[in-house]
Amino acid sequence: MQDTKIESYFVFMNYDPQYERLRANRTKRGTNELDLYLSRKHDQLLARTLEPGSYKKTLSLVIVDGFAVEITDDQVCDLYKNAPLLIKN
Repeated sequence: MQDTKIESYFVFMNYDPQYERLRANRTKRGTNELDLYLSRKHDQLLARTLEPGSYKKTLSLVIVDGFAVEITDDQVCDLYKNAPLLIKN
């Protein structure tokens, strides 16, 4: 039986040199590039890991390479394989 209870989790990614490079660029353009890069990166991870429509990304974090997502407990295991640190909200 699948668990259908939806809960919020924070997901933190491993070291990414591209993130570090973009984060070092403090210009307005650099900030926009970092926002776009992280949003796409997080969306792509979720899309290749979880079934479309089965989750809701609620935000991407820029200060750390991470994001918040609403998923079921069953989906946690799938996501954990690709993002090693998940924290239940």
